Amino acid sequence: MAARIYQRPKNAMQSGKSRTSAWVLEFEQSEARKADPLMGWTGSGDTQAQVSLDFPSKEAAQEYAKRYGITARVHATPKKGLKIQAYADNFR
Repeated sequence: MAARIYQRPKNAMQSGKSRTSAWVLEFEQSEARKADPLMGWTGSGDTQAQVSLDFPSKEAAQEYAKRYGITARVHATPKKGLKIQAYADNFR
């Protein structure tokens, strides 16, 4: 089983930072999706791809993956930075 561990980014549609401090462990798909012949919906028999686990820290997520023998890749969190800009800079 393969999984990835990452920290949720801030929602671009809102200014709040809710749920951005939690780390997420998501399982990768083990089989390809295929179209249902009757309805045309896509799906697969892989139910692990629907599982998403939240952890308070990166170390807790890594420990969980180690305990259950899950091969996990950690995706680094992009650096957050403020672009300091004054209103007067629009007129220079």
